Amino acid sequence: PDLEAAPPALPFRLVGGAELFAGVTPATDLSAPERHDLSTMIYTSGTTGPSKGVLIPWGLWADSHDTTGCHLRPDDVTYDPFPMFHTGGKSMAQTTIQAGGSVVLRESFRTEAFWDDIRRFGCTFVAMVPAMAEWLLAREPRPDDGAGPLRRVAMIPIIPRIEEFKARFRVQVQTNFGMTETGAPIGSAPFMADVTGNYRSCGRIVPAFEARIVDANDYEVPDGQPGELVLRSKRPWGLMCGYFGRPEASAAAWRNGWFHTGDVFRRDGEGNLYFVDRLKDALRRRGENVSSFEVEAMVNAHPDVLQCAAIGVPSEFGEDEIKICVIARPGVALEPATLLEELATRMPRFMVPRYVEFVTELPRTEATLRVQKVRLRERPFNERTWDRQAGCYLGPANP
Repeated sequence: PDLEAAPPALPFRLVGGAELFAGVTPATDLSAPERHDLSTMIYTSGTTGPSKGVLIPWGLWADSHDTTGCHLRPDDVTYDPFPMFHTGGKSMAQTTIQAGGSVVLRESFRTEAFWDDIRRFGCTFVAMVPAMAEWLLAREPRPDDGAGPLRRVAMIPIIPRIEEFKARFRVQVQTNFGMTETGAPIGSAPFMADVTGNYRSCGRIVPAFEARIVDANDYEVPDGQPGELVLRSKRPWGLMCGYFGRPEASAAAWRNGWFHTGDVFRRDGEGNLYFVDRLKDALRRRGENVSSFEVEAMVNAHPDVLQCAAIGVPSEFGEDEIKICVIARPGVALEPATLLEELATRMPRFMVPRYVEFVTELPRTEATLRVQKVRLRERPFNERTWDRQAGCYLGPANP
């Protein structure tokens, strides 16, 4: 934002927008970039490990518009609380401008300021991660919750309480799946459609891309069976050019001519794609493959749970045990033993967590608000962790 008042004393001269652009005229004779031209380098969010610099061609942004911006019109105003150094913030702004609309930029998402901003600037569209949607639902309902200009929300992924969200705020909700390396190749089908009963699906592959679900050796698996999602573009330069300074990582990602997402998906007979888990977050317990994403969805459906994250922790029997880190709803006195007993009545036996830790917040990336599970794994057996098998909290001396 431009200067609204005199700045504090600084060791350098601060130039305001009016001074910077004084006497400047728009450049109208510049040639447009080609699809193969390098647009930018954006670092991944770092949810599973160190961030990597992704080299993004202009073709990736152009193709992402088919998913994230195809519904936008020149009279739309997008609310963008994500940083411009991340693909979420940049893609929302870019697709809106491509459609001729306007963008309202905010440095971060603030629950208490969100609706005031929406009404003040006449915002019609916003993208959200689940935490943002849950924070809005956790607020005390107001008579004017659904009276603002907001028409459409891109929620990635969809929360279990989606129908409550849509009814309370009177919005249409769409979804998609995307990565810094790929743009948004999967989206609600048809791509302008509101999410209905099949909210667990990320949508279908968009026309500009191809998708396969493969096993560890890159052989395609049958519909309904989980495997890694691999992608390629039907048009040149629709995916990333590679990782900056990481030739080995680039080659590994592009194995056998397909980009390997590192995400486990399954596909139904109608072509709908379902996120199962990150490969690095997938669990194996007692010979069963367990999706941390599905564990979280079931725990989050509990009426006294606000948010949770599921991780695998070492088991004395080999493979993994399941631990959940839970934020309880405000004003709720939720006991770990009670929560686990109630979960056992609604979850398959092999998915019921052994450990639970109540926390006040989950570590999240600054850019995307995604949970940093790598930090939760740093000290999983702490004195705040309840062991369902032992029926007690772990002591400080436990491993």
